Amino acid sequence: MNQSGLSYNSRKALINNIGESAGTEISNLINELVAEVEELRRTKVTITRIVPGANHDSPELIEEPV
Repeated sequence: MNQSGLSYNSRKALINNIGESAGTEISNLINELVAEVEELRRTKVTITRIVPGANHDSPELIEEPV
């Protein structure tokens, strides 16, 4: 099973060191960021630009988010 986000121990350490409210807020933010990164990785596409008059001997591969 691929675990994403903070483990129970990491979340507990945050809560113990900076308080329940702040620790929970940071933990939730990290979990949301992890979910967003996973979504971006899953939907990433590769775009090859075709530019008229460009040197066709060495095609340039450009990866951009969509």
